Amino acid sequence: MNIVYMGTPEFSVTALSALVKAGHDIRAVVTQPDRMRGRGKAVSESPVSCAARELGIVDILKPERIKADEEVIRSLKALDADVFVVCAYGQILSSEILDIPVSGCINIHASLLPEYRGAAPIERSIMDGKTVTGISIMRMEKGLDTGPVYASESMEIKPDDTGETLRGRLSLLGADLMVRCLPGIVDGSIKPVPQDDSASTYAHMIGKEDCRIDWKKSAGDIERLVRALSPRPGAYSTLNDKVLKIRKASVSEASQGSAPYPAPGIVVDTSSGAFSVICGDGTVLNIERLQMEGRKEMDAADFLRGFRMEKETMLI
Repeated sequence: MNIVYMGTPEFSVTALSALVKAGHDIRAVVTQPDRMRGRGKAVSESPVSCAARELGIVDILKPERIKADEEVIRSLKALDADVFVVCAYGQILSSEILDIPVSGCINIHASLLPEYRGAAPIERSIMDGKTVTGISIMRMEKGLDTGPVYASESMEIKPDDTGETLRGRLSLLGADLMVRCLPGIVDGSIKPVPQDDSASTYAHMIGKEDCRIDWKKSAGDIERLVRALSPRPGAYSTLNDKVLKIRKASVSEASQGSAPYPAPGIVVDTSSGAFSVICGDGTVLNIERLQMEGRKEMDAADFLRGFRMEKETMLI
């Protein structure tokens, strides 16, 4: 089968590799342009671009704005692909591009559509306390993740899942499901089912303010936020006007007695090798691993040996 593959992050690499292993002809890979990445801000290519080169794929396209790049669109039309497979590419495709392949543009989406349409379904599902998520294989149309679904498969969200661990398992599931479904999609034996728009939810892109910890929320809500945003971009608070990223935390069983409780964000205990912070409704969060601005990541016990953390210290 002749395929154009579109993807950018590490999550997208698994499906690309699986399609090559299954014997499909990847006519070209489309990915985001080389960007400044990492702490050193060195210009580097995307994970999908690196993987494509290692797989021997020669035609790697990196348009800045694919909708406006007429040369790239002409190149895509000339490739005579049966289908475009899209996985976390990161740009919106125009109707002109969606109409190029005979069998359409097929997307690997990391949720059970119509739930969690949008850019951040993995993080939002953990943040919302969901216990099940999954992969949907859908036909792309002009609306954002609104197209009909060819197949879906569910996966448990484990109590200790982080954004990274769940993303890794979903990438494997997405690759496997796409390889299994693609022949039936192209030959027409698998028919897509329209989504129920009335049941849809939207997973907005994660912004900086989404990462800031609101200590007025419950310890359970904050613990899920920490896991959802681990390891990147990371949930954070501030301590002495410096950013403090919380890398690992747990909900304490310690009771604060009856209301009125100490103000949310107050450190209430530093005796256990971690430190505990009061949250909404008197719940308590144990901070187990962290990273202070300008310093390396470390266990809370190591941090406390070098930083005098008094009771009543306030995280903001």
